[in-house]
Order: sequence, then C-alpha cells, then structure tokens
Amino acid sequence: MRPVLPADVAAAGCALLALPARKRPGAMLEMLHRAEAADRYRLALGRAHPHWGNGSLASVAMALPRAAEPFLNDPDYVDCMMTVFAALKARNDRRAGVSRLRN
Repeated sequence: MRPVLPADVAAAGCALLALPARKRPGAMLEMLHRAEAADRYRLALGRAHPHWGNGSLASVAMALPRAAEPFLNDPDYVDCMMTVFAALKARNDRRAGVSRLRN
C-alpha cells in the first residue's frame, strides 16, 4: 500500500460513515487489503488496478459509496476516524513485528 496521507484517512472515514457501525471494522480491513493488492498490481504491471486504483487507501475508498465529510466534532465520524487509525496502527504494529523477526 502506498504511504497514507490525510486525504486517505478522510476518504476511508467517509466510506465507513456510509455503513452501519457493526460493519465498519471489517470494511476497514477490506479497504486495507484492497489497497495492498492494488499497489502490488501497480508495481507488477505499471498501471492502476481496474477496480481498486493506484494502491492508495483513498483510491479504494473513493470507489465505494461514501457519506459527505462532516465536521470533526461529529461523534459518528470521530468513531469512523478512530476505526481508520486503529486499523492503520495495527497494520504498522504487525509490520514492525515482522521487521524485528527478520533482523
């Protein structure tokens, strides 16, 4: 997956906001998996994945139904953003653990 920018987080949060709360964690993991797969596709073939884009989290999120971005004091949106950040942190922690095992 490409490096994550603030726009990636906002796009993912808006995609989660369009879903019922119970479906958000799974949807977030699926977005990460799709972004990783799209980035591998881009690197292997030199072009964007036809459905999931260029390997960025935003390109995956923008292909999904999304709610309009609310203000950051919207409690439901805050929950969505926390879901995005928790998934990114867990992904980074797993990757760091793999790096430690290789050294």
